Amino acid sequence: MVNSSPPDRERLNWVERRRQKIRDEIERNRRGEYTVPTWVLALALAAMVGGWLALMFLA
Repeated sequence: MVNSSPPDRERLNWVERRRQKIRDEIERNRRGEYTVPTWVLALALAAMVGGWLALMFLA
C-alpha cells in the first residue's frame, strides 16, 4: 500500500501559498499599490522609440 499523504500535503501547501499570494496582491491593489509590470513598460518604450525612428526615416 502506498502512502500518498506527503505529496498531497505538499500540494495543499503549494495551493495555500498560491492563494495567499493572490490575496496579498489583491489587498495591495485595493490600497493603491498597483505597479505596472516591467515588461509592459519595456514594450511601451520600444513602441515609442520604434515610432519615433519610423517618423525619422520614413518622413
